[in-house]
Amino acid sequence: MPDYRRLAGNRDFTALWIGQTVSELGSRVSMFVFPLIAFSMTGSAMIAALAEALHLLGLAATLLPAGVLADRLDRLRLMRFASGAGVLLYASLALAAVGDHLTIPHLLVVALLTGVGAGLFAPAETSAVRAVVPTEDLPTALSQNQARQHVASLVGAPLGGVLYGAARWAPFLADAVSFAVSWVLLGRIHTDLSAPTYDGPRQRVREGLREGFEFIWSRPFFRVLMVWSALTNLVTNALFFVAILRLIQGGFHPFQIGLVETAAGLAGIVGAIAAPWLIDRIATGSLTIAIAWSFVPLVVPMVLWNNPAVVATAVSLVLLLNPAGNAGIGAYRIAVTPPELIGRTQSCSQFTSMSVMPLAPVLAGAFLSGIGGGAAIAALGALTAVIALIPTLSRSVRAVPRPAVWQADLVDAAVPAAA
Repeated sequence: MPDYRRLAGNRDFTALWIGQTVSELGSRVSMFVFPLIAFSMTGSAMIAALAEALHLLGLAATLLPAGVLADRLDRLRLMRFASGAGVLLYASLALAAVGDHLTIPHLLVVALLTGVGAGLFAPAETSAVRAVVPTEDLPTALSQNQARQHVASLVGAPLGGVLYGAARWAPFLADAVSFAVSWVLLGRIHTDLSAPTYDGPRQRVREGLREGFEFIWSRPFFRVLMVWSALTNLVTNALFFVAILRLIQGGFHPFQIGLVETAAGLAGIVGAIAAPWLIDRIATGSLTIAIAWSFVPLVVPMVLWNNPAVVATAVSLVLLLNPAGNAGIGAYRIAVTPPELIGRTQSCSQFTSMSVMPLAPVLAGAFLSGIGGGAAIAALGALTAVIALIPTLSRSVRAVPRPAVWQADLVDAAVPAAA
């Protein structure tokens, strides 16, 4: 059974988790105030949007080479380098704002470079979790990581607003401090996080990436997950955009619309807490398929009623299950991946999922302007159902049993047969 107390006793994981929780909260604060500051300085909505876009661009562009680095270099050094860079970059913004010397080019460069740092950190962190957490605790560890993301999403914007109201430089100073906390706590990790030994010839980055993609594409389970996650991220995010835009068109107060995200964040936290219990009792493949279909019936009330309470309820019900699905299948994927390939497989999967995300608002806008709000939600719901067939029809996904079974199978496979 999942045991939070046992995982809490894992000092290396605790240091990693607390440090990244603080750092992620700080980053959410900065991402909230980036467009506010850019707009206040220029009056341009395009420049305001460009700051966050550059951060995401830096993140996506770095993921693939970062996966190769995570499989070749010491993961602890990579993570501390990224955290240390965050300290310097955000401190530079704070100092510039204190001296009233903050400029748009400075802001945009930091947005881009902090995205690069986030992309460098992510594959190294995944590899580190695999190293510091026993296989039987992976579902619980990944569930806690899901909770971390929802907490940061829930608290980041209000905290950013408070700090920005106090002083323009305050959010950036807070983020610099958060990265400093991460850097210090990473230094308390004692597990050897050096890259697995590799006896073959030194590969170029391109060759390493090709090996990662070939590993994914040659195995039905990984191939199905990569295709399904990219498509479902695209369509469900487009569905959420349409729902929010429809509420705006309906004339609802911004506070009411904001409660949708608040409700979603709270539901995600509750779902992350319950995730280990669900993961332990439901076959991992079945849980993944349930998540794939979970949004489909909840589209019906959103088609019939354009109301913040309806949207908040539908999104919240989905997010109650989503952390369990992400953590369950994520733990299995990490456990069955050879240690020397974790960085590349993780970065390839994340890159594929993220590369389609900028298309979500475009898809939402096209459906909304083309066929109207209710019809757009119905059409995107139908697409969600079609995409849910991908894992449903995949034998490699359906066959994944409960963690107690696949963990025992991995142990058996690692023990040499008796002579």
